[in-house]
Amino acid sequence: MTAAGCVQGESSSGGVAPAAGASSSGGSSGGDRVRLDYALYNPLSLVIREQKILENAGLTVQWEQSLGSNKANEFLRNDNLDLASTAGSAVLQARTNGSPVQTVEVYSQPEWTALVVRGDSTVTDVAGLRGRKIAATTGTDPYFFLQQALAQAGLSGADVEILNIQHADGRAALERGDVDAWAGLDPNMAATEIQSGSKLLYRNVDFNTYGVLNAREDFIQNSPDLVQQVVDAYATARAWALANPADLATLYGTAAQLSPEVAARVLERTTLDFDGVPGDAQRTVLSGIVPLMVATGDVPSEDAANEALDTLLVPEFAQKATAS
Repeated sequence: MTAAGCVQGESSSGGVAPAAGASSSGGSSGGDRVRLDYALYNPLSLVIREQKILENAGLTVQWEQSLGSNKANEFLRNDNLDLASTAGSAVLQARTNGSPVQTVEVYSQPEWTALVVRGDSTVTDVAGLRGRKIAATTGTDPYFFLQQALAQAGLSGADVEILNIQHADGRAALERGDVDAWAGLDPNMAATEIQSGSKLLYRNVDFNTYGVLNAREDFIQNSPDLVQQVVDAYATARAWALANPADLATLYGTAAQLSPEVAARVLERTTLDFDGVPGDAQRTVLSGIVPLMVATGDVPSEDAANEALDTLLVPEFAQKATAS
């Protein structure tokens, strides 16, 4: 990752050092131990980690950083974490393709992705990307944003060359001129705007799916009390964030090692003041991208995706959530 994308606690080997008092051993959680992710695209996870909300409530937490929704889904699929944060589109794809995961909390309604070009680019619209190289991380909201933007412009993935690289590497490739555009993700997107003069070629908030917290089904069934404690921690973090916007910007900027300007740009595009219960709003957004997922071959069939969506959202934990 770039300097603007590193997070305190990351080890030199690329792994993440556990927070104070946390266990780093693998295997399923048990007792008062939970394995949880934090991510730069999930400000509430940074609040929970930095303020030790769960540790102060008596839990031992193994923290791992998710560099993108695809990595968060890998953590869950491989039983490395109990709960992890993704975009709604990414978890729907994962569940459709056989990963036994469900959404228990909606942590943000972001405009966290757009199509980004260099400041000196001559491309003025999405149609102008025909035949050009675009960096995107498959299985993430920026990837599905790109596919929707191409379709709206009368193009498809076959009309461009999509390079599947992780978000921070996509930013670097754009700035080097190795690609013509990048399906960006905040905070790297905000950083390249402010620090390198990159431009947002195409924005559409409706093409961004929600930020959601997901858990493995077996963890939901075997440890519902721990799921509830984590969702309660999200309620506490949300209440604090809404009551203390300036402090949130400072905490976010410090935890993510971002300049105040970059942190402010990200938070301007991140809506936290809404109902975190998974429900109709998420179902509507995700239903709209099912045909696109089928057309691009990211899921086997529309029936499979709709069946996965029917059982994806688990609202009861967020409905019961209380902020301490």
